[in-house]
Amino acid sequence: MNAPMREYKFAWQGLSAQGVNQHGVVIASDTLGAQRILRARKIVALKIVARGHARAPHLRSRDVTQFSRQLGSLLQAGLPLLQALELIAQSHAQASVKRVVAALAREIARGVRFSAALLHYPRSFDALYCQLVLLGEATGSLNLVLTRLADDRERAAAQAAKLRAALTYPVCVLLLAVAITAGLMIFVVPAFKQIFDGVGAQLPAPTRLVLILSDWASRLAIPVVLSVGGMVFGMKQAMCRHDRLRLQFDRWMLKVPIVGALLAQTALARWSRALGTLLRAGTPLADAFDALAQATGNRVFDRATREIGARLRRGQRLAAAMQAYACFPAGVVQPIAVAEETGALDAMLTDLAALHDRQADERITALASVAEPIIIVVLGLLVGALVIAMYLPIIEMGNVI
Repeated sequence: MNAPMREYKFAWQGLSAQGVNQHGVVIASDTLGAQRILRARKIVALKIVARGHARAPHLRSRDVTQFSRQLGSLLQAGLPLLQALELIAQSHAQASVKRVVAALAREIARGVRFSAALLHYPRSFDALYCQLVLLGEATGSLNLVLTRLADDRERAAAQAAKLRAALTYPVCVLLLAVAITAGLMIFVVPAFKQIFDGVGAQLPAPTRLVLILSDWASRLAIPVVLSVGGMVFGMKQAMCRHDRLRLQFDRWMLKVPIVGALLAQTALARWSRALGTLLRAGTPLADAFDALAQATGNRVFDRATREIGARLRRGQRLAAAMQAYACFPAGVVQPIAVAEETGALDAMLTDLAALHDRQADERITALASVAEPIIIVVLGLLVGALVIAMYLPIIEMGNVI
């Protein structure tokens, strides 16, 4: 693979079209490139100084989707690839997208294939994306491949957004309930404690328990919050650096009631659609698994995918290889076994992806509809129990009088 053209930071000083002194930093492959950028901004460069290598840009997922959609539409309209990339680079408002697309255009002008140029940005364009683009180039259907990629990415993003919305609401309400309860325990209950101490009467067991918990909360709230925050931050950093911890976390998440089944359904839909798309585009089955290494976003499925690919290269059938991994249920393995015999594996995988998408959407809708009343009941019971425990001594004293 040809090495990509390096980009550098250039500090500049110059005059605007109105004659005003200006300065700043631009990123370009060389001094001439920096001058062209400044001329496009109608700036007369007086001084340009190189400041070292520029960090490689990283595109967000939605930026990659938008880029795929735009490029596919321009190619469908009949524009050559180089001209389409230059047009996107000139018109896009996002600086990181402008840099990446302009760099891709420079690579194409050097004679590098588009799929090979994309490999220079593995954080933005994964192996599946590059493999499909390579197939599109080979078959002369790059515009259709890019449009299909944009459709699939938009579908996955919409489903992920629905999943986040379904999980965010109950989590936020639970956190609110914890915050309200902590506020009552730290600021309200001590006021009642002063009243009860003045009376000197024997307090009911629920009230004594609440007072003990209030004392603990007052003394330990800040250390506990700092400790939990530090643990969460430390775990996040550790999972980013150690694949084994991320694998264990993803395996644990798949076992969480309700949420685990939903995550597994979503991963199965992505896996089936990605493999079906590769096979439909003409990729050999064993080679397709090399591009599926990160297709699901779940380390359990990704690890199983790599190991299944190794089994396929040893001559094992796909369904037989999948049976060795619990993340692939019988409802997926059996239809694939039948499709292998009939030679309709790509169509079966597309149907499985659509089925799991529907089931995931149904689970998300059910979760969102059930979560609200459950959370309200839990919040009501929590606050209600606290209020009753505080007013129980007052009620008992009233009955005595």
